[in-house]
Amino acid sequence: MTVGRIAVVGASAAGLAAVEALRRGGWSGELTLVGDEPHLPYDRPPLSKQLLSGDWETDKLGLRTAEQLDALNMDVRLGTKATALDAGTRTLTLDDGDRLATDGVIVATGVRARTLPGLARLDGVHTLRTLDDALGLRTWLSGAPRRLVVAGNGVLGCEAAAVARELGHEVTLVGRDPLPMGRLVGDGVGALLAAEHERHGVRQLTGGLDGVETANGRVTGVRLADGGTLEADTVLLAIGSEPAVDWLRADAALDTADGLRCDEYCAAAPGVYAAGDVARWYHPGHGRHLRIEHRMNATEQAMAAAKNLLVELGVSQDERRPFTPVPYFWSDQYGMKLQAYGVLAGADRAETVLLDKEQRQVAALYGRDGQATGVLAAGLPPRQIRGLRAVIATPGPWEEAHQRLLAAVGAE
Repeated sequence: MTVGRIAVVGASAAGLAAVEALRRGGWSGELTLVGDEPHLPYDRPPLSKQLLSGDWETDKLGLRTAEQLDALNMDVRLGTKATALDAGTRTLTLDDGDRLATDGVIVATGVRARTLPGLARLDGVHTLRTLDDALGLRTWLSGAPRRLVVAGNGVLGCEAAAVARELGHEVTLVGRDPLPMGRLVGDGVGALLAAEHERHGVRQLTGGLDGVETANGRVTGVRLADGGTLEADTVLLAIGSEPAVDWLRADAALDTADGLRCDEYCAAAPGVYAAGDVARWYHPGHGRHLRIEHRMNATEQAMAAAKNLLVELGVSQDERRPFTPVPYFWSDQYGMKLQAYGVLAGADRAETVLLDKEQRQVAALYGRDGQATGVLAAGLPPRQIRGLRAVIATPGPWEEAHQRLLAAVGAE
């Protein structure tokens, strides 16, 4: 019998998937969705691509209409932050002073963009995490050519640099790693990406930012960690993210080191579950805790967390099931699409197969401790991409997976 309340914190893709799964799963009690942004749930991947380029407007980002959300019969609290959670009593405190007694909580607060001290209020300095961030940067890039410095050559920095260059701006990509996305994709794919950015006129430097030069409160240049300087009127800080768990740290029962630590069922404590970028859960197939900042994972994990919470509350007569996905992510840069399955981060071995240099077709295998854990492809047709997923559906011995990879891409 469902007479109480479940609260989902985070009006994100994960939060939306969670509330929908709760209603589908039979929860007929009160349902509260809390979001710190003033916007209804929207899709984040297009922020650094279609929205930033101007190809899309904001109306294409919405994941559901207001009418569709109304049909879920929810108490929606937008522009509201959760400030504390008492895991023992499942009591949620909001920044407006309201305290919500709940039967269960799903944490889907995602991550926040890292910044550098003293730069947040400067004209011309941007981050790119929220819809408002993207619109602010797009405004700067929509007029005369800019001198843009992108600090950070991970996925976000590379995607934004590609869009800005295609818009005709002068772009310098400054990364701590020698190759774009190198820490994630390894040297082989990283070198391919470096060549692609160079081909499109992006200047690439290794190192970090030490600060910015200003005049009258506006950016005029950046100081590099090696002592050099660059002229710039626009700076994008794409230097990583931090799980949004500050509001949870007062409760000693919750482990908030690198996200909210959960078990294989996505439970952080009795009646408290997590999903999406904020969740660090135990993946039985990989034998370790993972935290994955990918769009598909957010939706899949939210549905799994909701189902397991309903089992715990006695709403569902099913049994709790471990969340054991094959993670997937993609990145679009210029005309090249990267797609990956499994876990690439933390690999101690990577091997790249260059299939066609002119067409920029490549496949790569990633592993850890003798086990193959992830695959990546660029420029391959859908049939071969689907074949690569099968290679890594379950982590297995490196040599066996390597042979299957070569067979899947026709490179035996």
